[in-house]
Amino acid sequence: MQAVDRRTFLRAAGATAGLAGAMGGAGISGAFAQGAPLKLKFGNDLPATHSVNVRLREAIEAIASETGGKVTISLFPNNQLGSDTDMISQLRSGALELATMPSTVLSTLTPAASLTGVGFAFTSYDKVWTAMDGDFGAYVRRNIEKVGLTPFDAAWDNGFRQITTSTKPIKTPEDLANFKIRVPVVPLWVQMFSALGAAPVSIPLNEAYSALQTKVADGQENPLTLIDVAKFYEVQKYCSLTNHSWDGFWLVASGKVWRGIPKDVQQVLEKHLNAAAKKQREDSEKGNAELQKALEGKGLTFNTTDASAFQAALAKTSFYKDAKAKFGEEGWSILQKYAGNIG
Repeated sequence: MQAVDRRTFLRAAGATAGLAGAMGGAGISGAFAQGAPLKLKFGNDLPATHSVNVRLREAIEAIASETGGKVTISLFPNNQLGSDTDMISQLRSGALELATMPSTVLSTLTPAASLTGVGFAFTSYDKVWTAMDGDFGAYVRRNIEKVGLTPFDAAWDNGFRQITTSTKPIKTPEDLANFKIRVPVVPLWVQMFSALGAAPVSIPLNEAYSALQTKVADGQENPLTLIDVAKFYEVQKYCSLTNHSWDGFWLVASGKVWRGIPKDVQQVLEKHLNAAAKKQREDSEKGNAELQKALEGKGLTFNTTDASAFQAALAKTSFYKDAKAKFGEEGWSILQKYAGNIG
């Protein structure tokens, strides 16, 4: 995929959005019915080689094949169209048609999107996918729709977050006492580690390696994929499999654009893109097992933990009570339906 000058893209995208607005939904539908191709742009912040983009390219080819080339989707990975925040603005205006967005990013628009990230709520993939494919996922999708985006049914996997350290393995909640841990700028996770007695430091990802190397932080937390890609194993000794939080990607369409796409075309897009999500989930879970072995070979020492012990420690604080107040009774109730009584 050739890089696109962002200013050039935004200028062209704005013109496209203006034309679409002038035509209206019926105009787009009519143009397609007359044989005009439907060209869509798809953006995300993931490397081209990430399993999400691998499966997306397969789905894009299948969509083009089934529609006889009438529907073409251009994939722009690795923030080619701007940051996640930029792309959300483009989606809401109609300048960008499709994107995958992390739940944590969407939560800046609708807090319900970050329900999946509540500490030690979902500690296994069985819980995650039962919830996401059930009425929990439906609840989150309804909230996403309220901000002008159309989410697809199937969520994609971003993986469980694990803790790496340079000083000692984290085996029990007590091991986190006064522990300097780098966390992303996500209030929910800062609050969680603070409640567990750690000393969280919010540092952007591109500065995390340096922070670990210079001991600004003694540890960090991320999915195994990112631990490998960011080469944290070079400045960390231990990896504790805490599964303390799960984050996924939602595939979302611009609500303005989606309403103008013919129903039969919507169904083709949904069929292939939802199927691709299911395949990516399998890729991710299988890849994690292989990745652990690879990281062990690069020097990381792994240990397992008891999630219930950490959950019990959090329950003794105000963390879950505060989260319930933030998300509301309905959201909290449907979370506990799948996660169990977590406080």
